[in-house]
Amino acid sequence: MRSIDHKGLKKHCALLAMLCLSLICPLPALAASKELIVYTALENEQIGKYLESFKSQNKDIDVKIVRDSTGIITAKLLAEGSNTPADVVWGTAASSLLVLEDRGMIQPYAPKGLDRVEKMLKDKANPPAWVGIDAWECAIVVNTVEAKAQNLPQIKSYQDLLKPEFKGQIVMSNPNSSGTGFLAVAGLIHLMGEKKAFEYLDKLHQNIAMYTHSGSAPAKKAAAGEFAVGISYGYAGINQKKKGAPVDIIFPIEGSGWDVEANALIKKKNIKPEAKKFLDWAISDEAINALKGDYAITAVKMDNKIPDGYSKDPLSQLIKKNDLRWSAKNRERILKEWASRYDGKSEPKK
Repeated sequence: MRSIDHKGLKKHCALLAMLCLSLICPLPALAASKELIVYTALENEQIGKYLESFKSQNKDIDVKIVRDSTGIITAKLLAEGSNTPADVVWGTAASSLLVLEDRGMIQPYAPKGLDRVEKMLKDKANPPAWVGIDAWECAIVVNTVEAKAQNLPQIKSYQDLLKPEFKGQIVMSNPNSSGTGFLAVAGLIHLMGEKKAFEYLDKLHQNIAMYTHSGSAPAKKAAAGEFAVGISYGYAGINQKKKGAPVDIIFPIEGSGWDVEANALIKKKNIKPEAKKFLDWAISDEAINALKGDYAITAVKMDNKIPDGYSKDPLSQLIKKNDLRWSAKNRERILKEWASRYDGKSEPKK
C-alpha cells in the first residue's frame, strides 16, 4: 500500500481552501469597485461628457448617477433625510443646497483648488457648504419659423410676453419641480418686488399653454415647434440651436434671474473618501474644461472665450440683486403661493 505524504496532503488542502475562499471572497486585486452615489440635475447629454475624465482617472470607483430636475432632486433628498443613499450632490441649484444645509444634511467641505473658484460661485462660509461649477440664467427661446408664420411680435423684455398675441403660445417650467422655473420666479421677485412679481405672473399665466416639470423642456418644445415660445435657460436653448433647430435665444433687457449649479457633500456617519475625491475633481481643470463649451460663466475662468449664443459680457446680463440665501429661506412659501395660483396648467407628472 502506498504511504500517505502528509506534507503534500496538507499543501494540497491549503491550496484547495484558498481556492474556495477566493470564490467566496475575491482577492483584493479582483475586489468589486468602490461605489459612489451621485444625485444631479445636469442634463443627460452633459453627464457622460463631463464624467469622462473622472472615470478615466478613477477606474476603481463605480459612479452611480441619479438624475432628475432640481426640484425633484431636492424633494427626494428632503424626504430621504438621514437615510439618503446619496454621497454627493452635483450640479444642482445652490438655492436648493441651502435648503438642505438648513436641514442639517450638508457636510461643509473645502475641495482642493477652492481658491480658484469665482466668489459669486461659492458659499462664503469656511469651509463652504456648497461650491459651484457654473451659473445658469433665465432665457427666452423663440421658434423663428412659428413666430413668423403666426406674425408674433418681437420679444426683447419680460413685458413683451404679456402681449395678447402670445396667448397659448408660451410654455414655462413649474418652479416646484424645476430649478429653472424657480430661478425665473425668484428673479422676477428680485427685480420687481414680490407683490408686483405675482401681478406680472398673473398676467403671464393668461398666455401660458403649459407648465412643464423640466427646465429644458420649454426650450425643446419651442425647438420642435410645439409652441412658439419657451421660458427656459441659456444652455437649453443654445443646445437646441446647435442641433439645427430654428430658434433664437433672448436674454431679457431687464436682466436674467440666475442660480449656481453647485456641488455638496452629504452629511453621513461614514463619509466615503471617494466623495471628497469627486468634489476635488469637479472643480479641476479637466472638469471645468469639459463644461466651459456649454456655459458662459464657469467656476474657474479657463480663458476669455464665450460660447456662441451668449452675450459678449454674460455677467452684465444677470440681475444685480440675487440673494440666493433669501431665495432658499423663502422657497417653500413662494412655491406654495405659485402652486395655489397656477398649478392647474401644469403637465401631468409621469
